[in-house]
Amino acid sequence: MALEWVVLGYAAAAEAVMILLLTLPGLTPIRKGLISVTTSLLKPFLSIVPFCLFLLADIYWKYETRPSCNDSDNCSPSEFLRHQKSIMKSQRNALLIATALVFYWILYSVTKLVVKVDVLSARIEKLKNKE
Repeated sequence: MALEWVVLGYAAAAEAVMILLLTLPGLTPIRKGLISVTTSLLKPFLSIVPFCLFLLADIYWKYETRPSCNDSDNCSPSEFLRHQKSIMKSQRNALLIATALVFYWILYSVTKLVVKVDVLSARIEKLKNKE
C-alpha cells in the first residue's frame, strides 16, 4: 500500500511545481512551452481524482475495521501506541489526498486562466497591429 501513497505524493508535488512555474513572473520566454506541457498533462492527471477516491475508501475501510483501543484497560501499551500510530497515518494520508485534489483543481484553474490571458493578449496585439 505504501507505493500508492508515494505515487500520490509525487503527483501532488508535480502539480505544485507546475503551478509554481505557471504563476512565477519573468518566465515569459518559456511560458508557451509550459502552457502546452501543462495542458497536455491535465487529462492524465485527472486520473488522480478516482485514485484519491479509492484511497479515501481504503482509509474509511481501515477506520471501520480497526480494533478499538480507547481504554487503556483493554489494551497493552504497545497495542495502544500502534492504534495511535494508525490513526496518525490515516490522518496524514487524508491530508495528502486533500492536497492532491486541491492542487489539481488549482492547476486546472490557473492553466485555464493563463490560456485565456494569452488569447486575449494576442487579440490585443492583433487589434494594435490593425490600427
